[in-house]
Amino acid sequence: MKTWTAKALKHRGQKRIALSFPYNDELQKIVRTIPDSRWSHNLRAWHIPDTPENRIIAGLAPEEILNPMHEASLQSFVHWLRSKRYSENTIRTYSDALRSFLMFYNDIPAEQINENDFIRFNNQYIIARQLSSSFQNQVVNAIKLFFRTIEKKQIDPELIHRPRREKLLPNVLSKEEVKLILEAHRNTKHKTMLSLIYSCGLRCGELLSLKPEHIDAHRNLLIIKQGKGNKDRIAPLSDKTINMLRAYYKDYKPKVYLFEGQVPGEPYDNRSLQLVLKQAIRKVNIQKPVTLHWLRHSYATHLLEAGTDLRYIQEILGHKSSKTTKIYTHVSTKSIQHIRSPFDNL
Repeated sequence: MKTWTAKALKHRGQKRIALSFPYNDELQKIVRTIPDSRWSHNLRAWHIPDTPENRIIAGLAPEEILNPMHEASLQSFVHWLRSKRYSENTIRTYSDALRSFLMFYNDIPAEQINENDFIRFNNQYIIARQLSSSFQNQVVNAIKLFFRTIEKKQIDPELIHRPRREKLLPNVLSKEEVKLILEAHRNTKHKTMLSLIYSCGLRCGELLSLKPEHIDAHRNLLIIKQGKGNKDRIAPLSDKTINMLRAYYKDYKPKVYLFEGQVPGEPYDNRSLQLVLKQAIRKVNIQKPVTLHWLRHSYATHLLEAGTDLRYIQEILGHKSSKTTKIYTHVSTKSIQHIRSPFDNL
């Protein structure tokens, strides 16, 4: 029987093991028996949770174990983050980044680690493995907070090397492309979910956390509770969106969450929502690697092109800083389209 190639990685923020192999019925049957096994179109591979048991199944070496003192300090850090009401995503990101750092110095007590060790970790671990600048930033944030709160040790921020900020433009769809995607599905629930993300500039998690009482049809408002940064905000609801929501509610009658999955009272699954978008893209034959966040970016850009003030866009999107919102001015075509190329006058 053919064997697979196994690789430990992070997929959608989770530690997974990717299993790659040519199409084989027997291997597929084996993989399907592993709890929480999934197929990824992006990875072009099956992937399973990265656990000690699954590492044995996959043929990978066991993951290194953090020494008890470091593990205790790491758990204290996690408890501190929870007591300060950091989001679970942030806690997971910070703890994973800090674990990598502490594992690198597994035989050195935390109180003996100094600024030069941060520089060495940056060069010999992050840069040597060609890890992303976003991971480098996560490590810096986690290290600074950990040593200040748990180890009670001040660190010179100048000696912790942050990567130069990447100037990436948000991915934006045209109005015509958005219209095609939103009209691709006949299923009322699928159409309404995608439409609400675009029409209110929602993040995926914000959509899935919505409850029927968050819709204020009398004032044409959507109330987003505990969005990113644990902040509440409101977004305008158009009459067209409200009519769509009424038709959806009449058909599905959700119990607790506005959009529920197979189990009544449970929120719709994040992965299933991603799949709804992928199916829409395939139906309308858009060849771009569109994600749900592209709809949010497109909403903000189209608002700006329609003349909406940046301050209002910042409030609707829930951006902490106006600098985050200003990035949409670089992808808006409102002014650029009026520039006449000198080539036309040759």
